[in-house]
Amino acid sequence: MTDSAAPPVFRLAYVPGATPAKWVRIWNERFPATPLELVPVEAHEAQELLRSGGADAALLRLPVDRDVFSAIPLYTETTVAVVPKDHLITAADEVSLEDLADEVVLHPLDDVFGWERPPGEEAFERPATTGDAVELVAAGIGVLVVPQSLARLHHRRDLTYRTVADGPRSEVALAWPQEATTDLVDDFIGVVRGRTANSTRGRRAAAPEQKPAPARTARKPPQAGKGNPQGGGRGGRGGRGATPGGKGGAPRRGGRPKRRG
Repeated sequence: MTDSAAPPVFRLAYVPGATPAKWVRIWNERFPATPLELVPVEAHEAQELLRSGGADAALLRLPVDRDVFSAIPLYTETTVAVVPKDHLITAADEVSLEDLADEVVLHPLDDVFGWERPPGEEAFERPATTGDAVELVAAGIGVLVVPQSLARLHHRRDLTYRTVADGPRSEVALAWPQEATTDLVDDFIGVVRGRTANSTRGRRAAAPEQKPAPARTARKPPQAGKGNPQGGGRGGRGGRGATPGGKGGAPRRGGRPKRRG
């Protein structure tokens, strides 16, 4: 018969540009009996997915609703401007928002910065996605300001990017519903926080190495005739510690033993 009970699965959602590979590898090494399922999700849908129970936790971009979710900030992304390779701003290693003032800066509907209006000139219409905006940059219609991870995700040979020194920042975090801080979530928190496998804070962490108990010296059995109340001397007679009266008999009363006639 086969066991019909399926092993528990930890479902980790991640938004475009987030890179869970390192933590997935550590999880698989540490918890091989618990599969980790990756759930790709669009940035604007990540919180709703957690609310509905579609994932146990998510790698997403802040901010989140702190009344509903717990979150651990992981890292802050570099902001870049995506431009054609022959664009004038490629002459510098980094640019400022002021340098983009005369540019058409595209503002996709899935923008992750949350700004009301990016710098520069406003485009005729907002592209639906970041991917669509990248296509417009390649067509020479404008430039795009995004986290560096998204620029790499939508890489094209005819495009490049430059760091925007004073641009808005996107912070990636691990988030999960406060009311659903399960054991598996706690295990993954330990992974992203760098706890070792032997950490005492981990629920299923390996037990600390036990020190061997001090060896006990076994007592030697008492030899006959030497402190053994049950045995006599040689042949069971007269040894030290033997019962008075010779052959194990009761002790005689009185003083000196009577002489035989």
